[in-house]
Amino acid sequence: MNYRNPWSPPQFPYPWASEWGEDAYGLWQAFTYQGIRHGFRWLTPGSFMMGSPEDEQGRYSDEDLHEVSLSQGFWLAETTVTQALWQAVMSINPSYFKGDELPVERVSWEVAQAFIGRLNQLHPELQCRLPWEAEWEYACRAGRQGPFNFEGELTLAQVNYRGAWKYKQDVWGEGAKQATAEVKSYPCNEWGLYGMHGNVREWCEDFWQDHLGKDPVCDPWLQPPREPGAARVVRGGSWSDDGRDVRSASRYRNTPDFRLSDLGFRLALGHSSPGQQGGA
Repeated sequence: MNYRNPWSPPQFPYPWASEWGEDAYGLWQAFTYQGIRHGFRWLTPGSFMMGSPEDEQGRYSDEDLHEVSLSQGFWLAETTVTQALWQAVMSINPSYFKGDELPVERVSWEVAQAFIGRLNQLHPELQCRLPWEAEWEYACRAGRQGPFNFEGELTLAQVNYRGAWKYKQDVWGEGAKQATAEVKSYPCNEWGLYGMHGNVREWCEDFWQDHLGKDPVCDPWLQPPREPGAARVVRGGSWSDDGRDVRSASRYRNTPDFRLSDLGFRLALGHSSPGQQGGA
């Protein structure tokens, strides 16, 4: 089945797909490796306002509000990479919190790239990668412009986070899990993506930039070369983060060798940068 509409994938299903279909959230397909299923959602091209307005509660100064246009659609995994999939590919499990359906954590950007390289060897037609920061926020928002991708107040029923709006050491909200949760424990957003707020922070492909600027941009993938070890972007917040840090616009950075029990990643498929893909 081929899709010629520019809003649809160039081919559907892909040769690697073990399952595929269309539901209320749109097109989806999944691959299966050693009995472990991993699903992806198709995100159509579009434009959105990246960053946050100056009156957003909890805003940081690096969340420059600007229009971003994505001219190409892409596939994004429904969930972060699970420990079951990581174990099947890498034969070890670095995670602090153990469980097949928990997100893999304690993985650096460098080790995440090693996993992606290994998976692409095992499944050459996949060609996985990390999402770019703009793609990540576009996917997280799912058409919403507020602090979160859902209506109403932030609660522990919707997001696995610290349960408090501002960070105070050893202070947790009543009922906070204080650990990772299974990747589909909380409601998905309107595009069928789980855990975009909280649970584990997620590596992106990009080098960190202190400010993205306020000018409109299209497909902001190409970046100038950076020195080895330059910081990479992390998004989404985690089980140990406060409420302001799990907002859609919140940005973080870590060195590519950094790892912690609140840090994982999500796979993307589709187009890549013209010349900057996958390199440190």
